[in-house]
Amino acid sequence: MSESTLTQGCIFCEIVNHRAPAEIIYQDEQITAFWDINRQVPVHILVVPNLHYDSLDAVPSGLENLLGHMILVAKNIAKHFHIQEAYRIFINTGASAGQTIFHLHLHLVGGRKLGRPYE
Repeated sequence: MSESTLTQGCIFCEIVNHRAPAEIIYQDEQITAFWDINRQVPVHILVVPNLHYDSLDAVPSGLENLLGHMILVAKNIAKHFHIQEAYRIFINTGASAGQTIFHLHLHLVGGRKLGRPYE
């Protein structure tokens, strides 16, 4: 990854650039996927763009291919970990929605029965 992808103080930028420890399971020129260190389910993987965007709202128009790529890679990771029959993909945007790291990322979770959190 080039230095230009690094945003000062962002742990996910540090992970993308191999300057912070993480169990990376996939990386290409656009995205990086790694295990969440605070997983509450058997499979909890984060998929992040290599370029820094604070949240989904910060992604400019024209990057639909990047967002689609993130989802398709998550789908392939679900298949790799044999959870393709039941998994969830979600993005938290903003602190009130549960976003704690302000670098766009999607969560891929599965490996056990998932409840309905928004009833």
